Amino acid sequence: MAVLLGSYMTPLLGVSVFVALLTYITYRLLAGYLHKWLEMKPIPEVGRTYPFIGNALEFKTNAGDFFRQIQDYTREFSNAPLIKLWVGPVPFVVLFHAETVETILTNPVHMEKAYAYKFLHPWLGTGLLTSTGPKWRQRRKMLTPTFHFSILSDFLEVMNEQAEILVEKLEKRAGKGPFNCFSHITLCALDIICETAMGRKIYAQSNSDSEYVKSVYRMSDIVSRRQRTPWFWPDFVYNYFGDGREHDRTLKVLHSFTESVIRERAENISGNESDSDSDQGTRKRRAFLDMLLKTTDDEGNRMSNRDIQEEVDTFMFRGHDTTAASMNWALHLLGSHPEAHRKVQQELHEVFGASDRPVTTEDLKKLTYLGCVIKEALRLFPSVPFFARSLCEDCHINGFKVPKGANAIIITYALHRDPRYFPDPEEFRPERFLPENSVGRPPYAYIPFSAGLRNCIGQRFALMEEKVILSSILRNFNVEACQEREELRPVGELILRPEKGIWIKLEKKTTQTLSN
Repeated sequence: MAVLLGSYMTPLLGVSVFVALLTYITYRLLAGYLHKWLEMKPIPEVGRTYPFIGNALEFKTNAGDFFRQIQDYTREFSNAPLIKLWVGPVPFVVLFHAETVETILTNPVHMEKAYAYKFLHPWLGTGLLTSTGPKWRQRRKMLTPTFHFSILSDFLEVMNEQAEILVEKLEKRAGKGPFNCFSHITLCALDIICETAMGRKIYAQSNSDSEYVKSVYRMSDIVSRRQRTPWFWPDFVYNYFGDGREHDRTLKVLHSFTESVIRERAENISGNESDSDSDQGTRKRRAFLDMLLKTTDDEGNRMSNRDIQEEVDTFMFRGHDTTAASMNWALHLLGSHPEAHRKVQQELHEVFGASDRPVTTEDLKKLTYLGCVIKEALRLFPSVPFFARSLCEDCHINGFKVPKGANAIIITYALHRDPRYFPDPEEFRPERFLPENSVGRPPYAYIPFSAGLRNCIGQRFALMEEKVILSSILRNFNVEACQEREELRPVGELILRPEKGIWIKLEKKTTQTLSN
């Protein structure tokens, strides 16, 4: 009888333990959810908030409409220091004023990226963009020397070569009416990043149908869509009812490519370990990947191939799309403002005359007005229109308590339009960034490359590339924009893009126009 009773009790005990465990987990989740809900109740909120799904039902499904919705929220609550919204059960405080943004970005406790960044992990792993804590600090320390100015200047040769190819392509469009320049600029940036990051030419400018090229764009769209649809956050739901299978197919293409390049470069380096950077007087062109393969930590340990792949994939993702978008916006703005266009070309003529020689590091220092144009374009159309952090301890923002575990989303697009620091914020005025006009502006009022400890490590690379490409275009062509500002309809996904591209007309410059 005891044996029979024991045989019934054993599974019953297992079920009881499972139910108890489930009840405990549910209780903890509910308790945490309710705690945040009550703590954040005084913060102004947007729209109607429903239990557990938050504001998700109100969010527009179209990426462009969703971004415009966020813009509307920041305008509606422009006088509020912060607002809150819930994406599923995850609370966000929305920040778009310099003083509230500074509170978060200057605090080393709040260095962890928000929950939604986890959907980048399958692609980028936990590299510099997505890692946190000791791993991030160690990785940042190891990678910072690879972005030294002397090393970046080595990449100038690649930038000039690809700019020359771009100009040749654009010559075929000059004088032939409007065309969408967005993909032309983007493919040029992709060629630059592939060669500087991996030492591999992919000839994107001549082969835009490349499977790798398409996969980079596709993966960005897939991740962005998942981030704003919380019902697809659980992997099981995503894999069976969402884009999970397409995600995995695209990921395989991306990883296969970078894995093969890393393997080839590693074999090449190990086979030539005794070689210096020059071989019989010929200087070897360095790539970011080559430096990673030789990088060591404080204990002399080298990065594993997996570590290196995380950083190469991150550099590929963050290093071309952001720069390409910025250059496209700048071309539109110059094409819409003849006076700024004339000033840039006057500066280029002073530096280069009528020559078609490559851009040098000395030239870059002299292109001050072009630098102001790039900064103003990044103010109006920041490549990363918003980013988010997870709050790792309770904090107070302008008198409102925000509990640990909430997320802060910083809307760069709205922050850069604060009329206190940028009068007539929608106006394109490059002169805002002349040194004398920047005095007194808070450092956190303008953060196109983020700010604080986690600022963008590649910002000097990006600004160098933009000056090279834009100066090459404007030395050869006059640009006329074919869209009004309201026609652009910016789409804020992982990168800020115009909904239907950037349409321009080009006119080939002659000796006469060069001297005007």
